[in-house]
Amino acid sequence: MGDHAVNSLVDNFVDLFTTAQLWLFELVIQPAMFALGLASVLEDGYDATGWLLVGLLQLVVLIAVIGPLQRWRPVEPVTNRATIRTDMLYTVLHRLGLFRLVLFFSTVPLFDELFGRLRVAGWETFHLDAILPGVSDVPIVSFVLYLVVIDFFNYWVHRGQHQFGWWWRLHALHHAQRQMTMWSDNRNHLLDDLLRDALMVVLAQLIGIAPGQFVAVTAFTQLSESFQHANLRVWFGRIGERLWVSPRFHRLHHAIGTGHESPVKGEATSLGAVRLGGANFGVLLPWWDVLFGTANFEHRFDPTGVRDQVEQGRDYGRGFWNQQWLGLKRLMGRA
Repeated sequence: MGDHAVNSLVDNFVDLFTTAQLWLFELVIQPAMFALGLASVLEDGYDATGWLLVGLLQLVVLIAVIGPLQRWRPVEPVTNRATIRTDMLYTVLHRLGLFRLVLFFSTVPLFDELFGRLRVAGWETFHLDAILPGVSDVPIVSFVLYLVVIDFFNYWVHRGQHQFGWWWRLHALHHAQRQMTMWSDNRNHLLDDLLRDALMVVLAQLIGIAPGQFVAVTAFTQLSESFQHANLRVWFGRIGERLWVSPRFHRLHHAIGTGHESPVKGEATSLGAVRLGGANFGVLLPWWDVLFGTANFEHRFDPTGVRDQVEQGRDYGRGFWNQQWLGLKRLMGRA
């Protein structure tokens, strides 16, 4: 397929998505905003409609594509549907834009004010895809460029979640799922999500990614992450495993005592001879793990969870609010 055909396909998809977004906004969102007295933020409501539509499309893919794959070749039988239902709640909250609504009323206005003041002071908006001539004119090339840069950033954020004790105490909730499925990606403490998304807002402003491209990169990343968390016995082969993060590669990151712990040099591996760290931090691309020495390509499908959860019976919660409350207590050193 030539560049012209690819660009034409991308343009057709964008046009179709824009039409659907406008239809949903005018039919549902705009009347609701008028009824709630939010007419002054209609533009933000239109943007939120885009996130809602993207989330609905993702849920369709989850149910229609990834779900059947899980049933076709599962790693393990489903034995605890209650914990999976909680993960489904997390997914709905995030994919349908409800968490972003909280961000809109909290951190986003602060960042808008900050970057607005910087521009008034003479700080010019930087666009990463303008560095090389012609890149910004080819949507698919621009998309790939931003995808790689954002994934590199996500790699280091993910390593931070596993390196700093206070951050791990929040992020551990994500790893405490012992029945990992396609719904587990968004199982996070809300403070963990808030910090990560705030950092992402700053990065997006600094590299000048357009709002539409940011939505596309985020949606693509989220779908891939859902696939990686699936209860699916799949790997991509010796070469493919080094090109894109597979369910096997990421499951090893969630493996008990392996994916989020590193042995202390010179000591035998035991509960007392490990530290925070681990392997396979790549979100989309395993390249960063290979480059920085954190890759583990062993062909294994281990049980998932946190070591102290299994060996010491530590409770990470059995429902949304309980999990959030225990996360706060862990952060304060009281759980």
